[in-house]
Amino acid sequence: MRTFAISALREPPFPAGRHEATDRVAGESVEWARAFGLIDSSHRVHRLQRADAAGLAGRASPDGSADGLRLLTDLISWLFVMDDACDEDGLGADPGRLAPAIGTLLDVLDRCGDPDVVPPAAGPLGDALHDLCRRTRLHDRPALLLRFVHQVREYLLALLWEATNRERRRVPEVAEYVQLRRHIGGVHPCLTLTDLASQEPPEPGRHADPALAALDLLAVDLVCWCNDLFSYGKESRADPDAHNLVTVIAHETGTDEPGALRAAADRFNQGLTAYLSAEDALLASGDDELRSALAARRNWIRATYDWSLVAARYA
Repeated sequence: MRTFAISALREPPFPAGRHEATDRVAGESVEWARAFGLIDSSHRVHRLQRADAAGLAGRASPDGSADGLRLLTDLISWLFVMDDACDEDGLGADPGRLAPAIGTLLDVLDRCGDPDVVPPAAGPLGDALHDLCRRTRLHDRPALLLRFVHQVREYLLALLWEATNRERRRVPEVAEYVQLRRHIGGVHPCLTLTDLASQEPPEPGRHADPALAALDLLAVDLVCWCNDLFSYGKESRADPDAHNLVTVIAHETGTDEPGALRAAADRFNQGLTAYLSAEDALLASGDDELRSALAARRNWIRATYDWSLVAARYA
């Protein structure tokens, strides 16, 4: 499937980069996960190391601050651990078991990282999430903090939708999947922390710009669909009803696997064309304040493609 993805996907026409602190941050982030108890066995340590969160973050934020890169890497590590708990360790197969865990994490989010408020007894995932919120709060950008908290909340609630589908062996329709995939992918909070790491983060009001909001959706879709194509082989072996763009296209259209793979790749390629057109329109406005935000979104699309080529996570 990786060979198919490489040949079928249009390579994003953006420059590739990698933060100079990537290798150092990789080790620090694994130790952070270990300190919070997110990885409590040699198997889970190895699984997180293979996932290479820093490799993805370093490509997505090649020019940001080292502190911002570390925060972004720790978020991606947290998301990988949460996803693995749901997808590989069984938590996401039972909504009745997942719901209390989500409820506790939502309680953590409600505190917005306030260091003066004692968080609930939330376990390793909750303690680590509180730390992410606390460190985001230290940047003293309240609007960005609230945006981050809201986006992680949407990610957690979307996991319940996914768990319910698993329990019922339900494959969603394509339009429904595309909408919820934007949240399950966890890309929105990653973009927010990428903006935070930037030397020139966009002003809070800029995210209310409909044109930038529409571009964000295109960027998130491209990241998620690229991920789906590269991960389809592994996911379909583990669970034939996996939440994946290829699976839902095949189920809705009745096409065979090669046809569904081609259709998913076509959707990515067409989305990339739409993204480039939307970006050109924003650049033509002459608004220099948008350039940093647009670079971050370009970097995420390119980073996902490049990281997916070498990621052991989907082997």
